[in-house]
Amino acid sequence: MSIQSIIKGTGSYLPSKILTNADLEKMVDTSDEWIVQRTGIKQRHIVSEGETTSTLAIEAAKQALDASGLEASEIDGVIVATTTPDLTFPSVAVHVQAALGLPSKMAFDVQAVCTGFVYALSTAHSFLQTGMAKNILVIGAESMSTLLNWDDRTTCVLFGDGAGAVVLGESHDTSRGILSTHLYADGTHKDILCTTGGVSKTQTAGTIQMQGRDMFKQAVTLMHNVVEEALSTNGLTDADLDWLVPHQANIRIISATADKLGLSMDKVVVTVADHGNTSAASIPLALDQAVRDGRIQDNQLILLEALGGGLTWGAALLRF
Repeated sequence: MSIQSIIKGTGSYLPSKILTNADLEKMVDTSDEWIVQRTGIKQRHIVSEGETTSTLAIEAAKQALDASGLEASEIDGVIVATTTPDLTFPSVAVHVQAALGLPSKMAFDVQAVCTGFVYALSTAHSFLQTGMAKNILVIGAESMSTLLNWDDRTTCVLFGDGAGAVVLGESHDTSRGILSTHLYADGTHKDILCTTGGVSKTQTAGTIQMQGRDMFKQAVTLMHNVVEEALSTNGLTDADLDWLVPHQANIRIISATADKLGLSMDKVVVTVADHGNTSAASIPLALDQAVRDGRIQDNQLILLEALGGGLTWGAALLRF
């Protein structure tokens, strides 16, 4: 009997501390008008003292587990997409496993920056398809504020912190589930978006630096291409989509991608104004919001897509 991978529950968590554009005006040479016009961002959530990526991931995972109706004992693994782990090792995933009292099964992190959640979801899907697991917690969690140079107005206005999670589980209902995933990377563009440091090179995390114009060009083209690939692989068209849930990097990138697809913005889940760019957390955060407010319904066709540093990019097409 065919095994499908379906989303059994979603969850999310945002730190209580909010940093508005007005706050940033007092910290760096910028303005609310400039930020909103170029990015669509009005505010972002920032971790407070004592909060880490794992604490965000744990709270989002609790919500997803509760929404799934499953017990902790039924979870066969944890995959966390993050580029901002608490520690070099152990992984954020084992922190989640311990905090939730999950079985001593697989737990590991995936690092593909903003595309991380799509990579993690695809990895979990593969485990389910091969019968190696029945239910996996897939989490995107980031504390991007810890990587910011607060004197760099081109990057410090963009990023925020948060976590989103799903329980991906097996099902024999062939009318629902992940239809296909598509993952890519091109290391020749590794310098477009990167950090200034790292464990083996500088023994520090470094700070984010980005070539914004080049990133915009790559994002619009590559995300459009991977979306079209996902649809054509399944014999579908843009008109078949109920919802596009994109990585929340910049409203201009989101709008340009939707425009190239001929997709109304009414069919796009947008959270960038309130969350900023939360990297690997942005797609599951947006997905959970749209599920909880009733926009996303059972049996709707959903497309998740992202692009991030690496460059990495990818998409997942699913029937919710």
